[in-house]
Amino acid sequence: MTKIDIFSGFLGAGKTTLIGKLLKEALAGTKVVLIENEFGEIGIDGGFLQESGIEIKEMNSGCICCSLVGDFGASLKEVLDTYEPERILIEPSGVGKLSDVMKAVQGAMTDRDVQLNSAVAVVDACKCKMYIKNFGEFFINQIEHAGTIVLSRTDKLSEEKLAACVELIREHNEKATIVTTPWDALDGKDILATIEGAGDLEAELMREVMEMHDEHEHCHHDHEHEEHEHHHDHEHEEHDHHHDHEHEEHEHHHDHEHEEHDHHHDHDHDHHHDHEGHDHHHHHADEVFTSWGMETPAVYTREEIGCILDKLDQEEEYGLVLRAKGMVENAEGGWIYFDYVPEESNIRDGKPGVTGKFCVIGSKLKEDKLAALFAERKSK
Repeated sequence: MTKIDIFSGFLGAGKTTLIGKLLKEALAGTKVVLIENEFGEIGIDGGFLQESGIEIKEMNSGCICCSLVGDFGASLKEVLDTYEPERILIEPSGVGKLSDVMKAVQGAMTDRDVQLNSAVAVVDACKCKMYIKNFGEFFINQIEHAGTIVLSRTDKLSEEKLAACVELIREHNEKATIVTTPWDALDGKDILATIEGAGDLEAELMREVMEMHDEHEHCHHDHEHEEHEHHHDHEHEEHDHHHDHEHEEHEHHHDHEHEEHDHHHDHDHDHHHDHEGHDHHHHHADEVFTSWGMETPAVYTREEIGCILDKLDQEEEYGLVLRAKGMVENAEGGWIYFDYVPEESNIRDGKPGVTGKFCVIGSKLKEDKLAALFAERKSK
């Protein structure tokens, strides 16, 4: 039997780092395949994980929860047939909904000897409050459907702020096991044992997800049927009225969209980008988030990359950048790998890639400005 483990987490939470730790400390010697689903056209994580020696199946044309559901099922079966792994790790896009990923996995395992072993949410403890407020539809979904929630960057918080983060999470998931200890203090085997200890909860949550999905589909079908009958009965006698109402409804919807999305974001990100009060709407990631990326043979210094990342906090200039990552050749020898989340970045040495890559994910990105920014170099 093949075990399937899903590692969800919002943009920049640390999913790749956690997976790398588990591969090294807990899964060494196990036949493992990692399936990734990047949001955007240019896949970066595959490069970061090459050194682990595991097979990587990258899918970069969208999220599992929307356009890749069919492709995901085919890819999963291809992985099972080709590699016959003991374990498959799935790392969905940071803006994917965990409930949708779980349903996609369940749908693909009907005729295979596989088990949905765990569903994990990696949460940046420092940004938990901000992401719940601004991107709740996606962020909260990952929390709600996880059997284990692994907090990252807890060493950067006071005891009071960490407790407040846990309290916020408990408002959306009362049962999940929450890992609060800094990762450096834990062995990967202990983390994996904790994740697998939540297996019964995963099964329970999976049942709840499927039940909610079935109920939603049933209600949606009934509503469509009633709406059709009502429309048919009145389409002749109230044609003019219906036309006017439709026009008003369209204008109202258009105004609402602008009201909801075209507002100013403060620099401290204390804004409200989520759809609070509209949870009955189901938004796909590509309706809320956009991505920009490019490949480049250009050579950079650490200082140049650092200057570029510092400027990404300028929301009015570049849009709301939630995540950036990449790998480029270092002018001083070797390669530079970098990561960015708001007000925090990391630059380190990495393994040479076949070409340099950048990927930026956010909301209302100004792609021309980003392209110009990443082309900036002092040494040309």
